Amino acid sequence: MLGMALLLAGCENVDLPEADSEPSSSNEHSGSGTSPLDNPDGTKPGLAPLTSDADRAKARTLIEKVATKGRGPKTGYERDEFGYAWMDSADGVPLARNGCDTRNDLLQRDGEDVRFRSGSDCVVISMTLHEPYTATTIEWRKQKATEVQIDHMVPLSYSWQMGAARWSEDKREQLANDPLNLIPAEGRSNSSKGDSGPASWLPPSKQIRCAYVVRFAQVSLKYEMPVTAPDKEMMLRQCGG
Repeated sequence: MLGMALLLAGCENVDLPEADSEPSSSNEHSGSGTSPLDNPDGTKPGLAPLTSDADRAKARTLIEKVATKGRGPKTGYERDEFGYAWMDSADGVPLARNGCDTRNDLLQRDGEDVRFRSGSDCVVISMTLHEPYTATTIEWRKQKATEVQIDHMVPLSYSWQMGAARWSEDKREQLANDPLNLIPAEGRSNSSKGDSGPASWLPPSKQIRCAYVVRFAQVSLKYEMPVTAPDKEMMLRQCGG
């Protein structure tokens, strides 16, 4: 039942809990990771706030380039239309075909003090995550895997309604496995997002919201995918527009 609930919430194919131990979260941190303006391919860790006037002006310039259109129907959407989760064979994106699936690539990218399953240099069993959406530090263990989920910043269902229904299978697989569009996020926060755009959902931590919408814009531009007019308006507002 838990797995079904998560699927309905838009958090596809997350690992399910395996034991009873609880990960712990520390008090809020000031943010860590890389500015999205300095990370155009998504291969650098984390998501850092944009705080300077100059960076926020650059953010608005980027967001202004995003096209808009109305959100289409969800008819025909299935997670499998974007390939199985999480694949290592989505050619055309960073980290593809490196011998490790996308989920574990992202845990390695953003985690600190990463530990692997015995005999593996891929499967992450524990790490420390400075989680940007909630500004908390999570001491994550695989026994409670859903404490950290991999968020599609532009949700797959959203992309389907904004044009991905007409894309090739290869392009949809790229979007689903592109590190630019993926970030490890606190599970409850990610579940609350579902398939929302920025007009309907933003990270709880206000300090990260401009960086979040910049990444949303970067994905939209890379895949030539519009957003709704309310979403674009909200994106500009988060960066002072």
